[in-house]
Order: sequence, then C-alpha cells, then structure tokens
Amino acid sequence: MLSFYRGATESILSSCITLWFGSCTAADRKSLQRIVNSAQRIIGAPLPSLEDIYNTRLTRKALSIVGDSTHPSNSLFSLLPSGRRFLSLSSRTSRLGNSFLHQVVRMLNSLPSLHLSPSLTSLP
Repeated sequence: MLSFYRGATESILSSCITLWFGSCTAADRKSLQRIVNSAQRIIGAPLPSLEDIYNTRLTRKALSIVGDSTHPSNSLFSLLPSGRRFLSLSSRTSRLGNSFLHQVVRMLNSLPSLHLSPSLTSLP
C-alpha cells in the first residue's frame, strides 16, 4: 500500500512542488494535506506532510544548483562579502517573494551547515 501511495498519489501531489508550493494559499495547502491524511488513515502508516516533502526537495534542488557551476541558475546565487550568506533579492510583491528563487535563498541562508561547507564558500 505504501509503495502504491508513493508511486501514484505522492508523485502526483508533489509534481514540481518546488515551484508551486510557495505560492499556494493556506486553503489550497490544507485541502492537499487532507488527501495525504486520508491516505495515511487508509494505509495505517505515517506519511510525510506536503510541507516536509517541499522542504526536502527544495533543499536538494538548491544544493544541486549551487554546487553545479554549469547550471543556468547558478549565477543567480551570489555570496555576500562575508562568504556565509547568499544575497537576497528585494521584492515588492508577495508573489515574487514566494517564488522559487527567493524561497531557495531564504532556505540556504537558514541552513547551519552552509557556514561549514568549504565547497559552497568557494563559489563566485
């Protein structure tokens, strides 16, 4: 049952989650989480919430972009002179502030391991 849920339901719910989850309304998130909760009751096993899936995939995608100098979006991540935080772009609208790039920069700046990683501090 768990394999079926992961293959059928979770894959549909989390399709491109790194792009759309940041812009979802609270009502949308709640209704999608109800689907996960229903599946959890049917399966009888604990399932990760959509927010947990989002955070995991966002972290993985961000670190792969920052670590790959040939990625087209790599140049959008520039370190501040301290070398410990990434430059956060200002935005006037919440729509832009909730976009993928802004979410990634906020998430990377909140990671404690960012300060200890020598590969990330040597980025241009």
